[in-house]
Amino acid sequence: MRFKDVFSIIGPAMVGPSSSHTAGAVRIGRVARHILGELPEKADIYFYGSFADTYRGHGTDLAIVGGLLDFETDDPRIPSSLTIAGQLGVDIAFKEGKGHFPHPNTAKIVARAGDREITVIGASIGGGNIEMLGVNGFDVKFTAMYPTLIVFHEDRPGMIADATRVLSRENVNIGHMSVDRRGRSGEAITVIDTDSSLTGDVILEIGRLGTVQDVRLVDLTAKRGDDPA
Repeated sequence: MRFKDVFSIIGPAMVGPSSSHTAGAVRIGRVARHILGELPEKADIYFYGSFADTYRGHGTDLAIVGGLLDFETDDPRIPSSLTIAGQLGVDIAFKEGKGHFPHPNTAKIVARAGDREITVIGASIGGGNIEMLGVNGFDVKFTAMYPTLIVFHEDRPGMIADATRVLSRENVNIGHMSVDRRGRSGEAITVIDTDSSLTGDVILEIGRLGTVQDVRLVDLTAKRGDDPA
């Protein structure tokens, strides 16, 4: 892994005890929250490897739920996140993941709200940094260090060109892109890291492109208010 800044080494401002087991877990939970787009009604959280062995002692369970509540890594409410989630009516279940896992600190979150359900897989790779490895069964990689646009669409010629044309017109630079599909002309996903935040109008315009089914913005750089809902 190549470190991009000093915070990749010393870690973020956070509620401890461990950047890998708490700060990274918060960020994985926040990614799931942003993709779902609202407070989940129910979340099944699967821990793998070291996470499964030590999540209670290291507070990984509290951290990942804090992320689902959209708390930042240094939010003092993280130790009370399970209580707060219960007060908000969120049904949380922790489970031990089975089978292959790509990193010792891996978590899978299945979150539901209304008729919407999302599944994300992410790994905490050290210093509070994460690598997201899957969204809704698609194999994609992104770090959530930058604003990240997630576009669910049908595979068609010119789809990616159309989306990037919108970003180019708005002078938005693309830092990284990840694409996966279920098959030719089938369901697909495009994940785009950008160097700057995206306006709601840009997101709406991309959402109106032909064969786009949904668009979500994961922006862990944006500050939020105090209301966990």
